[in-house]
Amino acid sequence: MLFRSIGQTVIAIGNSLGEFSNSVSKGIISGLRRNITAGSSFGESEKLSDIIQTDAAINSGNSGGPLLDISGNVIGVNVAMAQGAENIAFSIPVNQIKKIVDQVNNTGKISTPFLGVRSIAINKQIQLENNLSFDYGALVARGEKITDFAVLPGSPADKSGLMENDIILEINGIKIDEKNSLADIISELNVGDTIKVKFWHKGEIKNIQIKLEERM
Repeated sequence: MLFRSIGQTVIAIGNSLGEFSNSVSKGIISGLRRNITAGSSFGESEKLSDIIQTDAAINSGNSGGPLLDISGNVIGVNVAMAQGAENIAFSIPVNQIKKIVDQVNNTGKISTPFLGVRSIAINKQIQLENNLSFDYGALVARGEKITDFAVLPGSPADKSGLMENDIILEINGIKIDEKNSLADIISELNVGDTIKVKFWHKGEIKNIQIKLEERM
């Protein structure tokens, strides 16, 4: 894994505005492990997690270009910029890209591991407001719409018996908290992996194993 830290000097290369090829800009890493929702000009959106924030100038047309450290190592791929702001841009860490490339080379497609729960990250405030037993973990909860199930029917979570209002505490011994979200942990795994899940259910802590399936 390539070293990345806040304040580290980085260089972005891209085809700015689709007109100025091989444009180079320099900046620093402003933040790590950011989670954002990126939108396109076609109205599409995608949630991105564990990405790099930089103040290096990234403009339309830069997406897909590399983010380099000062030694010339690729540490990320430019993907988005914040609308209505200056010097706030984002890159996908190169380790995520390598994982996708390896998948395509080995299987001919991109496969995303899938657990099948909708959840809310718990912190001290949410614990107090909802009288929960823990100040960490992921509370399995419904969304606003009637079709926003807490546990998706037929999913690995459903097959294992996870239910609404359960609190997922750990995955493979990793505590779910502000540093390690449930989504981030699952995204690091592969389709077919069997994970160890520690969770709280109706006043009792339980441990089960769940085999991740492919998101369709």
